[in-house]
Amino acid sequence: MTTAPESRPADLVITGCTTLTHDDPHGAGGIGFVEDSAIVVREGVIESITTPEAVAGLPAVERVDARGQLAMPGLINCHTHTPMVAFRGIAEDVPIEEWFNDWIWPIEVNLTDRDVELGALLACAEMIRGGVTTFADHYFSMDAIAAATEASGLRANLGWGFFSSEGAAGRERSLDFALRLRDAADGRITTSLAPHAPYTVNDDDLAATAELAREHGLLVHIHAAENGDQTAASVAAHGHTPIEALRRAGLLDVDLLVAHGTGLTDDDFVVLGRGTGHIAFATAPKGYLKFGWDMTPMRALASIGVPVGLATDGAASNNTLDVWESMTLTGLTQKSAERDPGWLTARQALDHATTQSARAVGLGDRIGALAPGRRADLILVDLTGPHTQPIHDHAATLVFSARSADVLTTIVDGRILMRDRKLLTLDVPRIVEEMTTRLPALTDRGHGRRVQDYDPA
Repeated sequence: MTTAPESRPADLVITGCTTLTHDDPHGAGGIGFVEDSAIVVREGVIESITTPEAVAGLPAVERVDARGQLAMPGLINCHTHTPMVAFRGIAEDVPIEEWFNDWIWPIEVNLTDRDVELGALLACAEMIRGGVTTFADHYFSMDAIAAATEASGLRANLGWGFFSSEGAAGRERSLDFALRLRDAADGRITTSLAPHAPYTVNDDDLAATAELAREHGLLVHIHAAENGDQTAASVAAHGHTPIEALRRAGLLDVDLLVAHGTGLTDDDFVVLGRGTGHIAFATAPKGYLKFGWDMTPMRALASIGVPVGLATDGAASNNTLDVWESMTLTGLTQKSAERDPGWLTARQALDHATTQSARAVGLGDRIGALAPGRRADLILVDLTGPHTQPIHDHAATLVFSARSADVLTTIVDGRILMRDRKLLTLDVPRIVEEMTTRLPALTDRGHGRRVQDYDPA
């Protein structure tokens, strides 16, 4: 005899928290906060957001007393290269061409699948501790990253990066991975095609990628218009911007996630506005500050209805995978770039961190908001610390006062991955110990080879 759903024990009940809510989970409404609430989770899905009194007698496999804490959607890292945590701090205070040609691309020649998996495991641990529940990764040896994702319990969109210098094999590998791993890890892994950038992937390969994305219903994840110099070099060499290259290839008419876009021109906004695909950008402001770039023009993108998700890029440029820091920096740098204290507000920053980030990675109907029917990807944030008290406005407290270390509990699909700051799925000391033994071979640059040459045109 099957037990009626309403009488079965819930998988998880969280009580006593303040809950961040959206008037419209699809991103058109505002953000609010419900005090002294309770969240009921069954089979990885939020069943209800109610009151502690309403669930006082509800049987549950696990209960969390969250008094003094705030429940919010898990953060989403919309663009990163997780294995690059192994290069954290190795290439500092240099321009982008030296960063690529003299440091990163010579080191990446040495990568093995095990190096990639260890880096991804360490990155997943860092993200769980920082309240990230989903990440979009663009790298190599992606089967190893998929294995790390599954072991960690996180959700991810994964794309195997490729260059035209690899010939057709690179594009074919990216497609093969995307089709093999789609909906892996009980549906927590989604996939994308991942051409590196218009300056490393030629027009024919970009067009072929667009056709494959259309045929198989895949997201395309690419770097483009990363900075103003790249855009200027493209115009000088080809007579058009990187965004125009994407348009000519048909990539603006499929689902597209563009990393960075700090080098967008006025004409690019017109071109993007005419695209028929679901186009989004990912912004990673800390790296732009380090390289001396402009910021992603989020206000202009908002004016044409293009969502912008938050990201860190890889830890080789950003030094951390702290999306909380990205949220704070986004709020601050956008005010500075626009010379307007009214843009970007704390609530707007939270919208980018939640619903817009979910839309950017193609999961806007599944995550990014706490609402019945959404996947139970959420975090509990401690708001009792002296740096967060007193609270006059929860949004301002979260964006400008709280920090990633205030995240106490991280939950994905209703499974607790960290509780009271204790990781439950990954053994960080073991990961670091093995990685450390491999670093001398990994970071050797004496061979004189590179995976690619940086030429922004």
